[in-house]
Amino acid sequence: MNVMFNISYGLYILTAKDKKMNGCVINALSQVTSTPNRIMIAVNKNNLTTEQILKTKKFNVSILNEDATFDLIKRFGFADGRNSSKFDNFSDFKIAKNKIPYITQGTNSYISAKVVEVRDLGTHYEFLAEVTDEVSLNDKPSITYAYYQSHIKPKLKASQKKIVYVCSVCGYVYEGDTLPEDFICPLCLHDATYFEKKGI
Repeated sequence: MNVMFNISYGLYILTAKDKKMNGCVINALSQVTSTPNRIMIAVNKNNLTTEQILKTKKFNVSILNEDATFDLIKRFGFADGRNSSKFDNFSDFKIAKNKIPYITQGTNSYISAKVVEVRDLGTHYEFLAEVTDEVSLNDKPSITYAYYQSHIKPKLKASQKKIVYVCSVCGYVYEGDTLPEDFICPLCLHDATYFEKKGI
């Protein structure tokens, strides 16, 4: 077993706005200081949301709760914001004071923040940001990535249980006998070299 899977992660929808509203799913968020109140997020460089944050220096993070659905996570985590508008035909959001959307469906709170420092991590950027607003929406428990895997993510049918490829970074499962060489993980955006072949 990959020991890194023992580290607990949450799941969050990171939103930004430049010319259009956009968002993506992240699992790297932590409070790093309370005075001043600052958080850290890490986001893949390939995300449109990352480009928007680099330009505008601000973002919102909606914290997913146990009411979150796979469709919600799929909308923001599995689609490319450059080729689609993730907010089309979606009404479960509001606009925060910083003019950026936050998600009201399947979330218990959101944080607004402005970037104070950017660090290049290779495949990702790390954003250190000052919290400008924090709003509680309800008291439903936040989800972890383990909760997503066991309670939200659809299970494979018996007829599909043959060979799968599992992302060693985020645990995303690709179903199929062969993983395309140019495959990119839709959740964390790592390439095919990060996938491990498993028989189930």
